[in-house]
Amino acid sequence: MLIMSLSFILSAVIIGLLASIPLGPIGVLCVQRTLNKGRLSGFISGLGAAMSDTIYAIIAGFSLSFIIGFIETQILWIQIIGAIILIGMGLRIFYTNPAVQLRKQKKRNRSLAQDFFSTFLLTISNPLAVFLLMALFTAFRVVQTDSTGLKQVVLVVGIFAGASLWWFTLSGLVNLFRSKINLRRLFWINKIAGSSIVVLVIIAFVSWLITEYLMVA
Repeated sequence: MLIMSLSFILSAVIIGLLASIPLGPIGVLCVQRTLNKGRLSGFISGLGAAMSDTIYAIIAGFSLSFIIGFIETQILWIQIIGAIILIGMGLRIFYTNPAVQLRKQKKRNRSLAQDFFSTFLLTISNPLAVFLLMALFTAFRVVQTDSTGLKQVVLVVGIFAGASLWWFTLSGLVNLFRSKINLRRLFWINKIAGSSIVVLVIIAFVSWLITEYLMVA
């Protein structure tokens, strides 16, 4: 029983890791914030994404069919709005002057709450996450008809822990190189990060449209 419980917890943590590891637009954003504002900003931004994934895990794990039904019927508009917001943020990063940004940071305290909620809202605008989590649940066989409430809570906590572990690790690794970054490099990092976010969003949205078209056809 103990071995089974440990195996279940480990599976939940691995699901959280697998759901977060793909370095999409949110990952690039967290890397950019770590380099520009510090490890704490990057990690807190990642926690916003982890919280969003956890909410989708609750939806998938508790089989909230009415929410999944709403997502399926409104997915086009949700995807469009999310893509527009992410592209706007990518362009903003692209045109950000690192010297001006650093001066602003010295004059005022960084808003960690803003870092958290911005990535939370951006991640939750990608409802495809709920279907990814459902696929992972099926692969790891962690959701069953006879699952107890305690088991579902452990699953959700494990997923959040796994996702948080990924963002903690990523922000820590990126922060190792932060001391070697000067203003000139920050300038190019902003250009690369901003353009990468825009390109990744466009590729993801076009790929989704093609997939949807092929399914309909």
